[in-house]
Amino acid sequence: MRILHTMLRVGDLQRSITFYTELLGMQLLRQKKYPDGEFTLAFLGYGDESANTVLELTYNWGVESYDIGTAFGHIALEVDDVYQASDALKKRGGKVIREAGPMNAGATVISFIEDPDGYQIELIGKK
Repeated sequence: MRILHTMLRVGDLQRSITFYTELLGMQLLRQKKYPDGEFTLAFLGYGDESANTVLELTYNWGVESYDIGTAFGHIALEVDDVYQASDALKKRGGKVIREAGPMNAGATVISFIEDPDGYQIELIGKK
């Protein structure tokens, strides 16, 4: 068994695709409209789905926003340098909600950013 994907519902599919591809460097792997169900799926990631876990963005036609809820935590991405990655994301319009630095009660360097729909993404430094 392996994890195939994580699904997020988004209010503006193109805005989200732009965020994940241009700011976070993912590739749009595939996209398909489902007219009968009135939704579109887009799969993004850092490599082919056959060998990598990917992100599924679901756009339900006509729905512009969602309540994220209290159960969802965050998506985590490993980066070479958290300080550099956070600064680069800010310069390109990304919203940093926790500046880069050691985690609370630990030494691992982390930062948090937020995507256009309010989902949190943790940047974790390579060990």
